[in-house]
This record gives sequence, C-alpha cells and structure tokens, in this order.
Amino acid sequence: MAGGRAPTDRRAALRRGMHAEIAAAGYMLAKGYRVLAWRYSGGGGEIDLICRRGDAIVFVEVKARGDLDAAGWAIGPTKQRRFMRAARHWIARNGWAASLSWRCDAVLLAPWRWPRHVPDAFQLTF
Repeated sequence: MAGGRAPTDRRAALRRGMHAEIAAAGYMLAKGYRVLAWRYSGGGGEIDLICRRGDAIVFVEVKARGDLDAAGWAIGPTKQRRFMRAARHWIARNGWAASLSWRCDAVLLAPWRWPRHVPDAFQLTF
C-alpha cells in the first residue's frame, strides 16, 4: 500500500503495542509503581504509562523490538518531543502533582528477554 501500511498491518502493530504496554504495566506494578494512566493523549503527544511511586510521577515510554538495544534506539528526538508535550499537558491538568518530582522513563521489551526499565531515559524539559 503506497503511503503507509495496510489496515491489517496497522491493526497488528496496535495489538503488539497494546500487549507490550500491558506487559510493561505489570512489570512496573511488580516494581512497586502504581499506574495512574494508560495511553494518555494530550498536547499533541501520547504517553504509554503514567505511574507513581513515592513522591515521583514517572512518564513511561514503552518500546518493543526484536532486541532491547533496538527498542532503546526507537525512542528518537521526534518521539521525545511529542512525549514531552503530552507530559507537560498532563502536569498542567493535574495540579496536585506540582509538588512531586517528575521523570521520563522507558521500559524496553524484546522476545525472550526480561523487560529493561531505564529510569531517566530522557529529560523532561519545559
């Protein structure tokens, strides 16, 4: 299909992404995080998971690829900008979180590998 993926390819990619996000949410729960939001969209961007542990709000990007290194490299500058717009949007609408610390983490997934949680995967800038 010229100009994009076939509808069945898009559905399969969405399904894989949803499975990856569910796995990442379970992993974060097991590490003591509480999931506040899943697939948050706002400000022209999307955040896969928003979690809290202690006094930290953690915005999480989930990436699944064939290997963990490829998953990490898939979080490029354009994705980071969109992610940060969504994080700023969430913070602006959740004033109760103003006194807490915020960070941007990543959970990387690959077949037959344990998930890799990367705290402070990139900086949240205003």
